[in-house]
Amino acid sequence: MDAIAELVTSNGVNTFFIFIICKKPHKSMLMWFFLIYSWNDTSSKVVILEFVVRLDFILRLNIQTTSLNYHGGDCDFKRHIIEVTIRESNMATKQKTKAPLYHYDAIVIGTGPGGEGVAMQLAKAGKKVAVVERYEAVGGGCTHWGTIPSKALRHSVSRLIEYNSSPLFADNHLSKSLTFSDIMRHASGVVKSQTRLRSSFYDRNRVTLFHGEASFVDAHTLEITRKDGSKDTVTAGQIAIATGSRPYCPKDIDFNHPRIYNSDTILSLDHDPKSIIIYGAGVIGSEYASIFRGLGVKVDLVNMRDRLLSFLDDEISDALSYHLWNNGVLIRHNETYSSVEATDDSVILNLESGKRMRADCLLFANGRTGNTDTLKLENIGLKADGRGQLRVNENYQTDVENIFAVGDVIGYPSLASAAYNQGRFAAEAMLGIKTHSALVEDIPSGIYTIPEISSVGKTEQELTAAKVPYEVGRAQFKHLARAQIASTQTGSLKILFHRETKEILGIHCFGERASEIVHIGQAIMQQKGEGNTIDYFVNTTFNYPTMAEAYRVAAINGLNRIF
Repeated sequence: MDAIAELVTSNGVNTFFIFIICKKPHKSMLMWFFLIYSWNDTSSKVVILEFVVRLDFILRLNIQTTSLNYHGGDCDFKRHIIEVTIRESNMATKQKTKAPLYHYDAIVIGTGPGGEGVAMQLAKAGKKVAVVERYEAVGGGCTHWGTIPSKALRHSVSRLIEYNSSPLFADNHLSKSLTFSDIMRHASGVVKSQTRLRSSFYDRNRVTLFHGEASFVDAHTLEITRKDGSKDTVTAGQIAIATGSRPYCPKDIDFNHPRIYNSDTILSLDHDPKSIIIYGAGVIGSEYASIFRGLGVKVDLVNMRDRLLSFLDDEISDALSYHLWNNGVLIRHNETYSSVEATDDSVILNLESGKRMRADCLLFANGRTGNTDTLKLENIGLKADGRGQLRVNENYQTDVENIFAVGDVIGYPSLASAAYNQGRFAAEAMLGIKTHSALVEDIPSGIYTIPEISSVGKTEQELTAAKVPYEVGRAQFKHLARAQIASTQTGSLKILFHRETKEILGIHCFGERASEIVHIGQAIMQQKGEGNTIDYFVNTTFNYPTMAEAYRVAAINGLNRIF
């Protein structure tokens, strides 16, 4: 309102201004009606025009105007909404020397888990916050191409396998089948629900949302380019980069071919393949191998290393390999591709070893790249590494003091759960609060293969290398009543603990609901002193029958090994 008053009063008698209305103003702001007045200090005559504008547009303070002078006597003007051609005026030039048009305490680039964590924490602390999202919907890659859709696909396939493997239905010839198209419809519904939910977070916390491509002008200024080419300039005291990552796509592979996909575009698969080659046996590749095999698709999984997911405890990695093999997935270890040949009806993958593989389509799932190439980091003196990732300190602060970074764009561990906490901790650092956990440590990993894998803490190979005297407690799911009832008997829980102090050092779980079960062990591991011992599971009463009962079974098994 002050901006409007200044524009009117500074232009004297009988002058009114027509404000040019932004064609695509910010959607989250309310529509306001303003009465624009012009007056003479010695006259009581007032001319009133009514305009439809948006408050955030007025507050930019770089409003381009055109003025019209009226020299009539006593007469009433009808109310109008007027559109005119924009031209620069002296007033617009003057305004450019004033405060920045869009100024915030903090701006967050990206609305994935990391960006959301930063924005929500700052907003709840009373800060004026804006977020910039390059796509039309919030949520980032996690919501639209990664965690949410892939886990929704996995859930549908897992339920299908559970149904078909149940003696109750199998013995009565009631087996079912689904196609990739069938389960994608369910996944799309989940994505839409999550998008609506996440959008409400920003509205409820009064966080301003810009849609467009953000790039740095300087360390405090961003230029936002919309799809239609229009631009906004925003400034802030602090900026957080949470732009996430995208699949690594080698230039010698034609990803525009309709039979070649990466881990994002696989969600657009519009046919039901009978066979698929998955190149890359990391977390994403292993998860999709489980999904497609569960649908009855012939799967060839190409691994560049000598074992699957080598960061896991060896026993868990071996269990996954065996389970995939037992279900018909052909795994080729220590292989790299030399070339890809794509035709109208198939894809051929040529390997350096001389082998040739053929399938209906190829999913290339080997690595990811940080989304930093369009940020114009050179304007602020930052440089990403060869994988597009940024270096940060223990407070998620980059080499530029007021610039922070969280999530996939800083690399390991590249988990949605970790990214959200990184965002919260970065926000605390931005607020000058000493964080209770400077870096996200001892977070559980969740791998949504079929069955699931989850772990927290040390592996057996790590403890052996460190010469820690540890012991192992195991529980096989096939011995649990709840697993027998639910026909989910594949899997096990393993507890690693110190032989002398009984401190829990690691929890490793393979089987249905592993990503849920692991949190019980994690909670005990985070207790201080004598609160963290394996005795807790022996002295605690668990509901019966439950999968959580595996902790009591594993604890007794482990304690029986101590002498």
